[in-house]
Amino acid sequence: MALKEQIEDALNKVRPSLQADGGDVQLVDVDEEGIVRVKLTGACGGCPMSQMTLKMGIEKILKQNVPEVKSVESV
Repeated sequence: MALKEQIEDALNKVRPSLQADGGDVQLVDVDEEGIVRVKLTGACGGCPMSQMTLKMGIEKILKQNVPEVKSVESV
């Protein structure tokens, strides 16, 4: 399975909780160093807690499911 597909699968595990709060996450890019760039949308886009959601939620899940992921950044 391609790296992007693995990341999308992992994001799908996070999506229901984001969507429950009126938000979502989109995969923008993955570079060869394992840096994943995502865009938080909907309610998540302007939420003051979005950086915590990004690091404690999305990044944690991605790292657990896809060992190649080094960090997750919001764009």
